[in-house]
Amino acid sequence: MAERPIALTREEPARLNHERLRRLFAELGPEAGEVVVTRALEELALRLARLGEAQAAGDHDALHKTARGMAAIADQLGMETLARAARDACACAAAGDAVALAAVLARLDRLGERSLFAVWDDRGPTG
Repeated sequence: MAERPIALTREEPARLNHERLRRLFAELGPEAGEVVVTRALEELALRLARLGEAQAAGDHDALHKTARGMAAIADQLGMETLARAARDACACAAAGDAVALAAVLARLDRLGERSLFAVWDDRGPTG
């Protein structure tokens, strides 16, 4: 009897800690919270692009630094899945494991967009 291959799914929901985001808005107020969150989302999008550039250049130091910063920003916004994946990318870059790093960066790319939309949707019109 032939074994069937395992079907792997690339679907992974972005986990968002809604309370952390609400707390951020409560601490900063609606206007300042909007500014901070918008800038953080823009920075995350830039860092996602930088990760791809650093990967193409084979620059593991830049990958590590960019992913470390991405994890810190994602943590601040309550993007738990994205933060964990960014920390995984740091570990892979530090270890020099190109295969694992490529897999984690692909995961980060998928999660990045989902996480950005999750925060955007969670804020609503007033945060």
